[in-house]
Amino acid sequence: MRVRGLAQAATANTWGTVPPRPMPTVAQGQMGKYIVEKQIGKGAMGAVYLGYDPATDRKVALKTMALAQEFSGAELADARNRFLREAEMAGRLQHPDIVSILDAGEQGGVAYIAMELIEGIDMSHYAHPERLLSLNQLLPILARVADALAYAHTRGVTHRDIKPANIMVDLARGLVKVMDFGVARVADATRTRTGVVLGTPTFMSPEQLSGQAIDGRSDLYSLGVTMFQLLTGQLPYRNDSMAALMRAIGRETAPNVCSIRADLPVALGDIVALALEKHPNTRYATGQQMAEDLRAVAQSLHGVDLDLG
Repeated sequence: MRVRGLAQAATANTWGTVPPRPMPTVAQGQMGKYIVEKQIGKGAMGAVYLGYDPATDRKVALKTMALAQEFSGAELADARNRFLREAEMAGRLQHPDIVSILDAGEQGGVAYIAMELIEGIDMSHYAHPERLLSLNQLLPILARVADALAYAHTRGVTHRDIKPANIMVDLARGLVKVMDFGVARVADATRTRTGVVLGTPTFMSPEQLSGQAIDGRSDLYSLGVTMFQLLTGQLPYRNDSMAALMRAIGRETAPNVCSIRADLPVALGDIVALALEKHPNTRYATGQQMAEDLRAVAQSLHGVDLDLG
């Protein structure tokens, strides 16, 4: 299950999503200054390739988005500019727990982002009931993700697609990396244009699902859903149709994680419940607040390993 790059090659939980249309493949060759070696993953908007930068002798992950397949003419030019602008903003993020964006460009209607290549496993692996991490392992990871989001939010960057598959870890090395900053806003533009949901709506906040303006508190809601799944092995809302799912996210109160796992601390149930509040004003205001609460619960546990925190 250990892979290189955007696990950067991982299969995300796609329940409740619209399957992406087939994306054009990039043959072994050149993409900007990078030599494309092989495909290492696939996402909703395009493939991920292993690339090599001969100028720096460095391997990178090349995440692609086939803009020309979704846009044309003036819309394509606007989408290209927006993509590069978002990548530039995300590229300014310099945080140890955020995957670094090294470069971005467009070639033949395929936009790409060159990212730091990470070795590890994405957290969707630990979202199944039989593979849940211990609280000693999980809480410091979640606190670090909340801190990383706080850092990005203070710099005006929202992620918009926080979920287990976008968090890479290597437990042995103490590595935690939030992936895919700078990608979701362009995906949202396509979503709006086509009228379908390409991402993972089960992790979206009520305001994001309804198309309202969002800020960092939407990411914290998504982190709340992520926490719920990583603690219980299930999602807070799961319905038979997209319409029912959207209604549930917008109106129904999620069950408390302590009602599913009686061994969980009450304080941890309160953290998840606060993150899942419907209105942004009644949620955590900052990732730093969430991180502090998670670390407080971790410190209350006997023998917790805080090396990851």
